Order: sequence, then structure tokens, then C-alpha cells
Amino acid sequence: MASIMDGERQFHIKAKKGEVGRYVILPGDPDRVPIIAAELENAVQIARNREYNLYTGTLDGVQVSVCSTGIGGPSAAIAVEELIKCGADTFIRVGTSGGIKLDVIGGDLCIATAAVRTEGTSFEYLPDGYPAAADYEVIHALAESAEELCDGSFGNSYHVGVVHSKDSFYGEVEPEGSAVSERLKNAWEGFLKCGCLTSEMECAGVFSVGLVRGARCGAVLSAIWNAERSFRDMPDIITHDPTKSIKCAVGAIRRLIKSDAEKAKQA
Repeated sequence: MASIMDGERQFHIKAKKGEVGRYVILPGDPDRVPIIAAELENAVQIARNREYNLYTGTLDGVQVSVCSTGIGGPSAAIAVEELIKCGADTFIRVGTSGGIKLDVIGGDLCIATAAVRTEGTSFEYLPDGYPAAADYEVIHALAESAEELCDGSFGNSYHVGVVHSKDSFYGEVEPEGSAVSERLKNAWEGFLKCGCLTSEMECAGVFSVGLVRGARCGAVLSAIWNAERSFRDMPDIITHDPTKSIKCAVGAIRRLIKSDAEKAKQA
């Protein structure tokens, strides 16, 4: 029986095996892809369709790809699913976020160990109560990379911990406009009390696909600002510069390439 999935190229990202590296960096914004791809050697655009912009090049002689996911869990999950079918097995999401924990300052890096599942995509992959967790090797590589980039000053630190994934941007920044505003506010207070670092929209979906498909996933998020600090009139920084998070992800990929090569030699 014929199917829309029968084509040589993947249905959404329009790539095929051989065009995608084992290692993939995942920004949300399609226009950020060529910026990240410039960190690679000989990167070329493979395809662009809908929210998916895909480049592949090399890093330290190894094929590496960059693919945008668009906004939110559903489109991010599609990207990871199809990239895995093209041969990828290691993913680092590079994104922006709004800080929650009070010591997260705008410009800081947040490395996710797991994501709170208040979105919907993860429930298509994981049982209720199962955590959307990142891979330890990826977390460790990101933390080592961040240690080299951050000096601990105001707006130039890094944090490792749980992040919050949601489906509604405005449910965070303007919860009063929702018919369930009290539920949203109460949940947010719980995240703050538990030390949740920051809030974004894709990690839970990406991590969930990785868990069930056997892929390694992690994320480094740049805090644009801290919503809680704004609510309390505390000093903060507002920044949209992705440079540090991109360099952190590229540095982590380099580390993973090296460690994977060493493990292959020992096998």
C-alpha cells in the first residue's frame, strides 16, 4: 500500500541518509542555522522546508549537521524523528529561554538535565510520570564547554539543572489572559520553589524522542532575561545574543566526537 512516507527523502526535513551527520545541533530559528553552520567546515545547505532549515558540514573531520526545529514540541519531535532516520544519534538543542531560578541572569547559560513536562508532545512518547531526561554524556560535555566560556560574572555564568517546557509562550509571560490563570501561576510557583532554572518550549519533546529512539539528547539554553527577577524589580540583563550558547554547543560536540572516537578504539 502506498504511503506518504515512501519517498527517498524524509517527509518534512527533505533529507536522506548520507546527508545528515551523526551529531546534530538543533536551534529553533531557521535563520540561526547558517550562523551556527559557519562554525563548521565546508557546510552546505541540504534542504529547507517549512520551519526546517538543514545544513551539513564537518567538525574535526566528522560530519555534523545543523537543523532548525521551529517553535514548540511537535515540530521539534518531527525533526528529531526524521534526523534519526537519516542516521543521526546525538542532538544538542540550542535555544533561548526565560529564567525562573533567581540566580539565573540574562545572558547566563542553562544546561538541562531534564525538562518538566507541561507540554503535550512528550505524552505521545513517555508514560505518565516518566521524566524527560537528557543524556549524561551530553550534559557533561556541555558543562565542560560552558566552564571554558563563562567566568562567573553577572550575566556570564552557567547553571546545570531542570528546565521547564511548555506549549504556550503567553501562558508564561501573560498568564492573566488565560481561563486557567490560577493553575498556571500555582504551577509556576512550584517550579520556582523546586529550583527550576528556566522556561522554554522544546526540550521535553526532544528528550522524549531521544529516550524512546535510543538517541543522546541535551540542551544549552541562553537566558534572555529572568521573569522572576523582573517581577521582583531585581537587577537583570536582557540579551538576544546567541553567540555563547552556540559556542557552548559546538565545543560540546567536539568533546563528544573525541570521546566517541576513543571509545571506538577501545572496543
